[in-house]
Amino acid sequence: TTDDPLDNLAFHQQIKASGIDLVVLPAFRPDKAMNADDVAGLNQYVDKLAAIVEKPISNYQEYLAALKSRHDFFVENGASVSDHGLEQIYAEDYTEEEVAQIFLKIRKGESITLEENLKFKSAMLFQFALWDHERGWVQQYHLGAIRNNNDRLLASLGPDTGFDSIGDFSQGKQLAKFLNKLDANNKLAKTILYNLNPADNELMATMIGNYQDGTVAGKVQWGSGWWFLDQKQGMINQLNALSNLGLLSQFVGMLTDSRSFLSFPRHEYFRRILCDLLGTDIDNGEIPNDIKLVSQIVQDICYNNAKAYFSF
Repeated sequence: TTDDPLDNLAFHQQIKASGIDLVVLPAFRPDKAMNADDVAGLNQYVDKLAAIVEKPISNYQEYLAALKSRHDFFVENGASVSDHGLEQIYAEDYTEEEVAQIFLKIRKGESITLEENLKFKSAMLFQFALWDHERGWVQQYHLGAIRNNNDRLLASLGPDTGFDSIGDFSQGKQLAKFLNKLDANNKLAKTILYNLNPADNELMATMIGNYQDGTVAGKVQWGSGWWFLDQKQGMINQLNALSNLGLLSQFVGMLTDSRSFLSFPRHEYFRRILCDLLGTDIDNGEIPNDIKLVSQIVQDICYNNAKAYFSF
C-alpha cells in the first residue's frame, strides 16, 4: 500500500497480529513532506509531524530527523519500498545552508521563490533516496501527471476523483542528473521509473541502461504501463520499447493498485499480452522457436524477477 509518513500503519499491524496467511506491507510515500508549492499546507504538515514524534521542529535538521524517525518506523512495520508521485524529478544544485534558510522561511509562513521551491524539493528528494539506499529499499518514481485540472469539481469532490491528465513535462535532463548524483556517490538504490506520457517511452527505456552496475539484475527498471497507460496498447508499447532498447528478460513485470482489488486481473491481462507478443515474434522468426527458453522468460517476468528484486 502507499502510505504517508504520518500514517500510524495501524491496519498493517492488525493484519500482521491476526496471524492470517496474508502479507500487507506499507510503502513510504512522502510527497506531502516536500510540497513547498503550498507553504501554509506544508507548515500544517510539519506541525502534525512534530506532534507525532513529540519533538519540536523549528529548523531543517529537526525536520529531517523527524522524517527519518518515520522512515525507521516504516522499516519496523515491514516496509522496503518507497513511492513518489511527481510531475518530474527535481535535481537543482543547492547547499545545505541554502535549504536550511528556505525551510526557516517556510516555518515563518513566508512565500518562497520558484528557485527556492525547486531547491527545497531537490534536497528532500535526494535525502529520501539516501535513506532508501541505506535500508536496501526499492524506490519508485511515478512521473508526469497534471493533477486537479478542474477547480470547480476539486472544490466539490476533493483530489483523486478523476480530474487528472497526462502531462508534457520535460523528464530526461533532471532525471539523469538525479540518478547520476546518486550513482556517483554509490548511493543509488534499486529504482523503478514510471512515465505517464507515452512520448517518454524510449527516453525511459534508454535511461535505465545508464545506471546498471551489475550488483543487482535489472537494478534500475522501467516500470510497466501506469495509470492511463495500463491498457492493452499502452502495455504493448511499453513491452516493445523495452525489448527493442533494453533487456526484457530482466523486467519485473506488472503491478496493481493495491487500493483496488478489482485491479488484480491486470496480471492476467498482462500475461496474455506478453505471451501474445512473444508468440508473434516466434511465428515471425524474430526469436527462437524454443518453448523452454521463452516460457522461462515469461515465468521470470511474471513472477521470479519481482520475487528476487523486492525480496518480500
